[in-house]
Parts: sequence; C-alpha cells; structure tokens
Amino acid sequence: MPTVLALETSCDESAAAVVHLADGHYSVLASCIASQVEEHARWGGVVPEIASRRHVEALPGLIHQALLDSGQDWDQLDAVAATVAPGLAGALMVASVTGRTLAALHGRPFVGVHHLEGHLASVQLADGCQSPPYVVLLVSGGHTELIRVEVDGSMHRLGRSHDDAAGEAFDKVARLLGLGYPGGPAIQKAALDGDSSSFSLPKGRISLPGGGFHPYDFSFSGLKTAMLRTVERLREQHDALPIADLAASFEQVVADVLVERSLRCVLDEGLNQLVLVGGVAANRRLRRCMQAGAEAQGVAVSIAPLGFCTDNAAMIGAAAVTRLQRGPVVSSLEMGVSARWPLEQSTDLYASPPPF
Repeated sequence: MPTVLALETSCDESAAAVVHLADGHYSVLASCIASQVEEHARWGGVVPEIASRRHVEALPGLIHQALLDSGQDWDQLDAVAATVAPGLAGALMVASVTGRTLAALHGRPFVGVHHLEGHLASVQLADGCQSPPYVVLLVSGGHTELIRVEVDGSMHRLGRSHDDAAGEAFDKVARLLGLGYPGGPAIQKAALDGDSSSFSLPKGRISLPGGGFHPYDFSFSGLKTAMLRTVERLREQHDALPIADLAASFEQVVADVLVERSLRCVLDEGLNQLVLVGGVAANRRLRRCMQAGAEAQGVAVSIAPLGFCTDNAAMIGAAAVTRLQRGPVVSSLEMGVSARWPLEQSTDLYASPPPF
C-alpha cells in the first residue's frame, strides 16, 4: 500500500506531509505547515515574490520534521508528490524542484499533483467519507466550482464562478469593512454577534444567451458592489457602521447561494451525495447551512476536516496515493509548473513528454 512524502507551495502556505493508504483508509502520518498569513496581511494580500522566498526558507525544515514525525525513512516511502499546477508560478517551483530532486536522489517516482485534485481528495481524510459518484463544491480563495467525480476518478466541472471566487469576495469585503486579511476568518469572527437579516443583499446570477440563468454558476461581483454601496450610504448618513450586521448579512447570502446551487446541482445530476472542500469550507455558517439544507433534501454531505480545508500537503498526499492505488503513475522529472492548468486535464501530468 502506498506511502508518499507530499509537498505543497502553490500560494502562501509551505507544507510537507507523509500520507499512507491501506485497505481504503487514509492515514496522515505527519503534517507540517508554515503559514505566511501574518507577513502578507501587511499588504492586504499575497505578494508572490515574498511567498516564493519564504517557501525556499521553510520547506527543508518542514520535510525533515515530517519524516521525523512520521517515523518513516526513505526505504519506506513509495513516491514523492508535489503540487505542480495551478498556483503562483514562482511558489509552485519550490515544491516541484524540491520534490523532483528528492525523487531523483532516492530513486523514487515523482508524482505531480493538480492543486484542485488535492482539495477534492482532502475529504478522504475525514472519517466515514463517501465513495463516488458525487458532486463536490470546491470553494476557496481562488476557486468556486461544482465538480462531478466519477467512480473511476474522472472529474467534470458543472458550475463555476464567472468573476471573484467566494474566498476573494470575503477578502475584499473584509478590507472594505476594515477587518483585515485573510477575510474569511475575520468576517466569521465579526459576524458572530450580527443579525444576518439586517441587510438585503443580491444573490448574483449568470444569464444564459437564450434567456434565463445558469442554474449552477456563481457571480460575487454584484454582491461585492452592493456591500460597497451599502457602506457608502451608511457613511453619508454619518452612522457608525454596524460591522457585525454587515458581516453576518454578507456571510449569510454567500452561504445561501453556495448551498442552494450545490443542492440543485446534486439533485439534477440524479445523485444524493455532496462533498464540501476548500478554504471557505472551514466557515462555520456555511458548514451549518449546508448540513441543514442537505438533510432537508435527503442528500448526504461529507465535509473536509477543518485542519485540511486550507492549503496543506496532506491533501496532496491523499491525491497522490489515490492515483498510485489505481495503478502505476509517474510524472517526468523534466516537468515544470503551470500557473493555470484545467482540472479536467490532470491526467496529462503523468504523460511523457510532460505537458509543460
């Protein structure tokens, strides 16, 4: 059964993990993460050059610690995995080059992993996870997508955001309200004592060319603009901003949109299983609303564990061992990285010659 050392440096989290799969059970033998959130918070968002430098500094120590924590040595590892797409190109290079170098030095296969496939695999780290087919709502800082996962592991995108991802909207609204970065945790904290019905906010929809609206796609730009106009109006009235109510109203409408369209997608697909993953999946209101809505519709929900919602290497390891379990896979040691690469083409990461 495969045991993999996995590396993740696609954005602003440096991470190393050791993951083992046996008899269908995923075990995280070690998971080490170095966050850069406080450093990037000074700039209100991720600075790519700073992120790359910090990855170079942090990753060697994280790998050493992960191997110590797991109790594994190189004789017990079957492969080295690393995120190779999508993400910040300079940041991706750190894990990719490190992973390929270690694989070559120790004579182990290298497995390049698509970052979104890692997020999809993160739910496998939860107890009692469902088996495909199911629909996944992947909701993070850079992505809001509905993806159908089949029994054979193939993935088909059914819905997406046409502008900001939900996580981006959280960041921008948090900045508007003066709540800091990252926006998701800041808004969640501010909303705790707020009234989510205080402000009526729009649920963005995407028009279809022939009329009507796309049932599964998302748009958060209109919501973001509505928040801006609301704040401007309150300031013109010289009122103190009701931060808690604004935060709660925004958080609620985002949760409502995600829940409603996800459940509609699942039922239209003739399925009764829904998976929730990604950084925004850590939001308590969203988790609560999704579970309540799914129960009312007779849909079973699996949610990635809180510790594996945001970027981490354990999810990359889970994706790699799943690939290895299905059959021999190996990525070329000549593979580079890609800032943008479609999830539907993730199998190309194991082609020779490599796609990039």
